Amino acid sequence: QVQLVESGGGLVQPGGSLRLSCAASGNIFSINAMGWYRQGPGKQRELVAAMTSGGIANYADSVKGRFTISRDNAKNTVYLQMNSLKPEDTAVYYCNADQIRLLARILYNRWGQGTQVTVSS
Repeated sequence: QVQLVESGGGLVQPGGSLRLSCAASGNIFSINAMGWYRQGPGKQRELVAAMTSGGIANYADSVKGRFTISRDNAKNTVYLQMNSLKPEDTAVYYCNADQIRLLARILYNRWGQGTQVTVSS
């Protein structure tokens, strides 16, 4: 099957940077959309950033200018470079992949296990 494995979370001071990675494994031909969502304490899960296989990206207003999403389609990997981090960015960050094309079928809306990002002094 397909697994999404995230890495790169941790504790960082306000104003600092972190880079998240998410690699999809399995017999994958292609993935249409890959992205990052987050869920802060007591909050609903929200979109942070997403990118199509063609490189079209969209961002939540709260992270525009600070976060950058990128993809390596050959490696089925998506990255999230997070700069100028704020305490309100503290959340569990989840990788998402949608329309994963396998040999005989397409999988929709798969999630990673999540990685904790804590921004605190």
